[in-house]
Amino acid sequence: MANTTAGHMPWNGPGRQRRPRGRGVSRVAVMERSRLALYLMDRFWRLATARAPGAPLTLAQVAVPVPERLLIAPQDLRTGDPTQASEIYAGTFSFAGKVALLEGRTPFELDPPSKEWAEMLHGFSWLRHLRAAGTTIARANARALVGDWMRDPGRAKAIAADPQVTAHRVISWLTQAPFILQDADHDFYRRFMRAIARQVRGLRKAANDAPDGYPRLLVVIALVFAGLCMSEQSRLLRAAQKRLTEELDRQILPDGGCISRSPGALIDLLLDLLPLRHAFGARNQPAPPALMNAIDRMMPMLRFFRHGDGAFALFHGMGHTAADQLATILAYDDARGAPVANAPHSGFQRLDAKGTVVIADTGPPPPLAASAEAHASCLAFEFSSGRNRIVVNCGMTAFNRDTWRQVARATAAHSTAVIGDTSSCRFLHGKSLTRIAGVPIVSGPRDVTVQRGAREGTVLLRASHDGYDEPFGVVHQRSWRLAADGSRLDGEDLFRPAEGAPPNLPQTSFALRFHLHPQVQVDRLDDPSTVLLGLPNGEAWAFVAPGQQVVLDESVFLGGPDGPRRTTQIVLLGMLDTDPRLVWTLLRTREAQPPRGSGSRGSRHESLR
Repeated sequence: MANTTAGHMPWNGPGRQRRPRGRGVSRVAVMERSRLALYLMDRFWRLATARAPGAPLTLAQVAVPVPERLLIAPQDLRTGDPTQASEIYAGTFSFAGKVALLEGRTPFELDPPSKEWAEMLHGFSWLRHLRAAGTTIARANARALVGDWMRDPGRAKAIAADPQVTAHRVISWLTQAPFILQDADHDFYRRFMRAIARQVRGLRKAANDAPDGYPRLLVVIALVFAGLCMSEQSRLLRAAQKRLTEELDRQILPDGGCISRSPGALIDLLLDLLPLRHAFGARNQPAPPALMNAIDRMMPMLRFFRHGDGAFALFHGMGHTAADQLATILAYDDARGAPVANAPHSGFQRLDAKGTVVIADTGPPPPLAASAEAHASCLAFEFSSGRNRIVVNCGMTAFNRDTWRQVARATAAHSTAVIGDTSSCRFLHGKSLTRIAGVPIVSGPRDVTVQRGAREGTVLLRASHDGYDEPFGVVHQRSWRLAADGSRLDGEDLFRPAEGAPPNLPQTSFALRFHLHPQVQVDRLDDPSTVLLGLPNGEAWAFVAPGQQVVLDESVFLGGPDGPRRTTQIVLLGMLDTDPRLVWTLLRTREAQPPRGSGSRGSRHESLR
C-alpha cells in the first residue's frame, strides 16, 4: 500500500474516504439524499409489484408446474477440469482461494470459510468438473451432492437463497442434467424436477428485486433457460422472454458495453447468452431479436478492452481474464475485425498504434442502481506495448473480495489524479443503509467531456471531468498523444477552476498515480524526473516528468490469477495552486531483445497470498 509518511498520499481505503468539504457541501448532501431516496423508492416499488396481483404475463404471477421431463440441456461454454473432480471426490472443496475438508460430512454442513466460497458451493458451477471427468464415480458423486443439497442446503441457507446464487444453480443443474440424471432412479428424478421447479418459482418472484445490472439479467436468463428446458412452461417462457428483451434493451448499450461499465460483465453475459441463443435453436424457436442484437453489439467490445497479451483492461471490478473462456467466446465472433476506438455510450476510449495500446475511462459512473461494483476511475488509463502491460489499474481480486473491494474502488487504486486524498466519486456509507442498498456510488463526475482527433500521424485524446467540483471547485483535464509508430505517449494533466468556483485554485495537494504491472522492473536514473521501465522481453521505456520529482511507492496488483501481488507505482506530487499543469512522457528507449537461451529473468515481486 502507499506509504503514509510525509510526501506520500495514503490510499483511500475502507473507512478513510473523506466527506466532501468546502464549496457546496449542503448542495452535495441534498443531491445525494435525493438520488438515494429515489433509488430506495425504486427498490421498494419493485419488491411490492413483484408480490402484487398483476397482468397474466407478469413473471411473479406465472405458474411454474413441476415438469414431467427436461426437453433440452443448454451448452456449457465454461471449461471443466477433471483434476478438480478428483479433489471433490476425495472430500476437498477448494473455491475462491479457500479450502474445506469434508471429513465425513456433506459440504453444506460446513461453516463456510468465506462468503465467496459459499456462493460458489451453492452455485454448483463445479458440477462441470465432475462432468469433465466423465466417470461413473464422478456421476454418482454429482448425484449424491445434488441429493444432499435437496435434502438440506445446510448452514449457508441465506446465501443459497440469494437470487444470483440461485440463478447460477438453476443454470448449472439444467446444463449438467444429462450427466446427473443418467442411471438415476425414478425417486431421484422426481425430486430433482420438484427442486428445480421450486427454485424457478423463487426466481420468478426475485426478478424485480434482484440488484440491477448483471445479477438481475442473470436471473432473467435463468428463467428463460427454465422455460426452454422444462416441459409445460410455455407461459413462463413468454413472460421471461418479454422481460429478457426489456433488460437487454436497457442494460446493453448501443456501443455494446454494459450498463455497469464492467468489462468483466461482457464475458460473463456472453458465456450465458451464447448458449441461450443455441437453446432457442434447439427448441426450433426463433431467438428474440433483442438477444441477437445484444450479442452482435457486445462482440466488438471484447476486442476493445483487450491488451496485446489478451488480458482485459482493469476497470470497474474487472480482475483476472480467463483466457480459455475469452477464446471460447471469440470463436463465435464472425467479424474478427480490428477493435473499435471509440465507445462513447460505455464511456471508454482506445488509442492503438503499432501494437502500443492506451485504454482510458472517459465516462461518468453508472446509474446509482447499477453502481454497486463500479469504481471511481474517471480519466484513469492503462498502457501496454505488444504483449506487455506497463501502466495498469489495481483491478479486483477473485479472492477475499470483501476485504479489498472498497480499496480497489477508490480513485487512488487507479492510474489517474487524486486530489486531496479524496476519490472523485462518493460511495454510500452507514451500516443501516449499506445493509439495504449495498455500497453504490451516490455522486461523482456528471460532466465528462471528450475530444478526439489526429494530427501529423499522431492520435490525440483530451477529456475532463468535474468529479472534484463540489469538494474543491476543480475540474481535472487529461490529454494523451500517441505517436504513429507507438514509441511515445505524451500526457498532460491540467487543473482549472470549475464553473462558478473562485478564480484561484485552492491550496490543496494532489497526486498523479501510475500503477505498474508486476512484470515491470523499475530503475532510477541520476535525473530525478526520470525512471527506466524494463519489460521481460528486453524492451525498455522511460517515464519522464520534466521539472518534477518522480516518486516510487508501493502498490498492489489485484488482477492476477493467484491473488494480490506487490508492485510499484510512479507518483507525481503537487499543489493545485502552484502546479496546475503537469506534463509527462512514456518513451520507448530500447526495442524488444531476441531471447537468449532458455532462461528467463525471475520476478522480484512477491505474492501477497
